[in-house]
Amino acid sequence: MNSYKTIVISDVHLGTNGAKAKELLRFLKYHTCDRLILNGDIIDGWQLKRAGKWKKKHTRLLSLMLKRVYKEDMVVVYTRGNHDDFLDQIIPFELGNFSIVKDFSFESFGKRYYVVHGDVFDVVTTKMKFLALMGDWGYTLLLRLNAWYNARRVRKGLPYDSLSQRIKAKVKTAVSFISTFEHDLAMLAKHKGYDAVICGHIHQACMRDIDGITYLNSGDWVESLTALAEDHAGKWHILRYDDFLRIESEVRALNRLDAIVSPDSNVV
Repeated sequence: MNSYKTIVISDVHLGTNGAKAKELLRFLKYHTCDRLILNGDIIDGWQLKRAGKWKKKHTRLLSLMLKRVYKEDMVVVYTRGNHDDFLDQIIPFELGNFSIVKDFSFESFGKRYYVVHGDVFDVVTTKMKFLALMGDWGYTLLLRLNAWYNARRVRKGLPYDSLSQRIKAKVKTAVSFISTFEHDLAMLAKHKGYDAVICGHIHQACMRDIDGITYLNSGDWVESLTALAEDHAGKWHILRYDDFLRIESEVRALNRLDAIVSPDSNVV
């Protein structure tokens, strides 16, 4: 079990076929924290209104998070994203250690953090929702093609390869948007007097300095399967599910080896 002071997760998109609820559930069972930040787009209301489907594993994931609030005294803060904008109807909401907000801030090791999903700097989602919905439809289609493409790669013994991320990386406009998005959020945090900004939205996990402001993006749990984590010394890390699986596999292999070579083993 890995323990952290803070874990940040965003862009899970529960209610869609692309959501990796089972993987995130497994990840959270082996990673504990004092503060869990669900930084927007956890539930995909857009897809649920159209062709999305809520599954039992989605309920199990939310149940685990809520149980930890009461059993482990963990603080859970859910910030509203553009895909879960239906939360506007109840924001602000607070029940014990669980709260739902538009944005918030906290201080850790003398550093002030501003937490926001990030869609406020996406003009398409804020001013042209029809185009955003069309883009969401195209992205959903691309994810389905991606699933078919990677199923073939698995049969051939090849590793996972994200079609959508490769396409976004090659499109100059998308690269320019990401750079502008990161800079604008960092400048917003600086203007508000913060030392760092934590966001999601663009599905690109990142940690870097922008004009003296620490920019932290948690990525997503549709393709990248990443999270941000602050350890108990105040240092931030990008946690990747693939790395977690590899380490877990290595630990199991070592345990099997120890069982074989142990003096108490029955193996002759």
